[in-house]
Amino acid sequence: MDDNRRFPIGPFISQDTYPIEELANLIDIIAASPAQYRQLVEKLVPEDLSKTYREGSWTVQQLVHHVADIQFVHFMRMKKALTEPNYNEVTLIDMNAWAQTPDAMEAPITDSLLLLDGATRRYVYLAKSLTNDQLAISYYHPVRQRSYSQAQALAMTAWHVQHHLAHIKLALAISE
Repeated sequence: MDDNRRFPIGPFISQDTYPIEELANLIDIIAASPAQYRQLVEKLVPEDLSKTYREGSWTVQQLVHHVADIQFVHFMRMKKALTEPNYNEVTLIDMNAWAQTPDAMEAPITDSLLLLDGATRRYVYLAKSLTNDQLAISYYHPVRQRSYSQAQALAMTAWHVQHHLAHIKLALAISE
């Protein structure tokens, strides 16, 4: 499998700590993502939405819905970690199954662009309010078999939105 197509911006690499300036930059990346997605996909025709970035991959349509879904999931995980003292293991979803549901396959992408925008605004607002102690709250991710702090989760979210934006550009044959 071609890793340049699977991981066009490289795989996610977590750091142990994130300086406050770097966290601010990660939050800015997250905050800018809804507008980037909207600009890239809002005028696509169905033929474009059915394109894939590699054989067997999700379509552009599925990617847009996936990014909105995961943005909401990341926001929910953060809220649960901050508000539930016993939230020690991350809430998991079956991403491939979610990508096959009728809404992911057929619903207008404008619905997910709205969800992405709203979930991101709330997520960014919450992220900017976190104290150092809150940024250190962690949970275990059983699939990845490691714990993530809220700072590391923010880094993963920033990577995730850029990762799939790059996938869509590959599918649409858009070069930087």
